[in-house]
Amino acid sequence: MKQPYNTALYMRLSRDDEKYGDSVSIETQRTILRQFASDNNLHVVDEYVDDGWSGTNFERPDFKRMMDDVEAGKINCIVTKDLSRFGREHVMMDYYLEFMFPEKHIRYIAVTENEDTEKGLSDFVPFKNLFNEWFAKDTSRKVKAAFRAKHVNGERTCAYAPLGYKKSPDVKNRIVPDEETRWIIEKIFDLAVHGAGAAKIARVLREEKVPTASWLNYQRDGTFAHIYADAPPEKAYAWTIAQVKSILHNETYIGNSVHNTQSTISYKNKRVVRKPKEDWFKVENTHEPLISKSDFEQVQKQIENRRRQKADSTTQIFAGLVRCADCGWSMSYGTNKTASNPFSYFNCTNYRQFGKKAGTCTAHYIRYDVLYQYVLTRIRYWAKEAHTDEEKLLENLLKAGDRERAASKKKQAAELKKAEKRKTELDNMFARMYEDWAAGRITENNFSMLTQRYQAEQEGLELKIQEFKEALEAEQQSIENAENWIRIIKEIGSPEELTAEILNALIEKIIIHEATEDDFGFRQQEIEIIFRFVGKID
Repeated sequence: MKQPYNTALYMRLSRDDEKYGDSVSIETQRTILRQFASDNNLHVVDEYVDDGWSGTNFERPDFKRMMDDVEAGKINCIVTKDLSRFGREHVMMDYYLEFMFPEKHIRYIAVTENEDTEKGLSDFVPFKNLFNEWFAKDTSRKVKAAFRAKHVNGERTCAYAPLGYKKSPDVKNRIVPDEETRWIIEKIFDLAVHGAGAAKIARVLREEKVPTASWLNYQRDGTFAHIYADAPPEKAYAWTIAQVKSILHNETYIGNSVHNTQSTISYKNKRVVRKPKEDWFKVENTHEPLISKSDFEQVQKQIENRRRQKADSTTQIFAGLVRCADCGWSMSYGTNKTASNPFSYFNCTNYRQFGKKAGTCTAHYIRYDVLYQYVLTRIRYWAKEAHTDEEKLLENLLKAGDRERAASKKKQAAELKKAEKRKTELDNMFARMYEDWAAGRITENNFSMLTQRYQAEQEGLELKIQEFKEALEAEQQSIENAENWIRIIKEIGSPEELTAEILNALIEKIIIHEATEDDFGFRQQEIEIIFRFVGKID
């Protein structure tokens, strides 16, 4: 007596298949499979559907449920529309069709291709499976190329707009500022510019009950319901340090779109991995920025060299900030505990490591309390000037920076001209070298070697040219920078003491010169404070 077939109807649709319309839709597959089961008197135990899953991945939820039912003896027949619906990886397809199914006496049918293990699979099945895998690989390549073309065109193919933005109602794949939430981003960067680190910013956001991006999406669209549906009210404000850091590093907020930051391992392995920064793909000025580039760049520098106050309130607030005037190395912080009244100090790290005999630098020694008092006095002075006559201070700042900016601009312009001249020379050398190779005057090996060398130099020059152009453009921001600095120092006011936040907000670096003695034997030492935005001011 012929055994009854307890049948599983399996349907699969990947996101890439959707462009083929109704011909491969789940409903079309269901109609074909049900009709086939009815016509062939197959007893359908259950239907198994994986919607949105690639055929190269066999870790699909309903596929695994179906195979569990096979192991449990509930299923002895599997029917799909075609071989590709079961899978697009030829090694695994061969495993199921040639090993597992025969061993467990499972009948498999691919309806539209007329393949049936009970009747014997055709000799073309291995080739069909290989073709299906090639198709998946080619589709993956085409999808990536299509996305890259969209990205080059300034489009953002994202499921959700970043916090502070919303999807444009008029232009597909564009984002525009969200007037209801942009204040959150502005607040985060304002706190960062004024010296707050990610941990402090997250704490402020929680204390002030600022909603998170995911909670806002839940409120608007019902997404993330599994997180917020039954959660306590404070979950809506549960900011983490990682979330804040992600925002502070995100170039979206200065109008850029950065793509290819992560991807799957391959078209077969869908595990998402982080890409190295050199593989990222950035398109500038794709949408309206929420944050100025100067503020964004300042925050990046502060993150790179975070200056923290120690738990005992001692003074590592200057760490990474104090520099030697002669060698440019950072100054090391130490404490003299052998003195009757222990005190802290800074001296040149270069000198501390290699000593006087090496002759690389000198001590540039300065006591901490002297430096602290000097910096505090200068900040109080400029804060008073800002409150007394802001317009006069702005005028003085611009005049003070004229000579420095002029010298810098002249140097940058000269370097740019030099780099552009060398790039032109390389272009001409390439042309002559190609002619020599074509005429047989140089060997192919030498041609290849020289090409690689010159291409590497060209790439380096292109980077330099871009940097010099950006530096020249930055010189035009002097008025805006001065106004920004005055705004910050007015907000800080006349502090009673220095903190890491104040130093982060106002100062770029402090340069310590070697001390000298005057004619009366008194110690004298020059200290240069280089302020953010405005440089050195007297």
